[in-house]
Amino acid sequence: MASVSELSCIYSALRLQDNEVIILEDKINAFIKTACVNVEPFLAILFAKALDNINIGSLICNVCMCGLAPEAGAALAGGPAPSTGTAPAEEKKAEAKKEESEASDDMGFGLFD
Repeated sequence: MASVSELSCIYSALRLQDNEVIILEDKINAFIKTACVNVEPFLAILFAKALDNINIGSLICNVCMCGLAPEAGAALAGGPAPSTGTAPAEEKKAEAKKEESEASDDMGFGLFD
């Protein structure tokens, strides 16, 4: 779990990106100072250097898409859902076998006979 100081840097970076401002150490420190949060001085430097050449907007969009199920991802993309590999005929056969096994479990008497 991220600490309060790490979360402060993350939220500051997200806020800067949302306002389309270049993420720099002094900008992060300004947000942290405004929030009255005590942060180790190296964290702002670390986050600024780590996010220097990264497009956070595309990063957020890519993270959201990779965690979805294939059907949901295809639905969001507007395409057909990928097939699961089992044909409808195979599903019917499996259902029939299941019903037969349930019927063979019946011993000829009911619970209240």
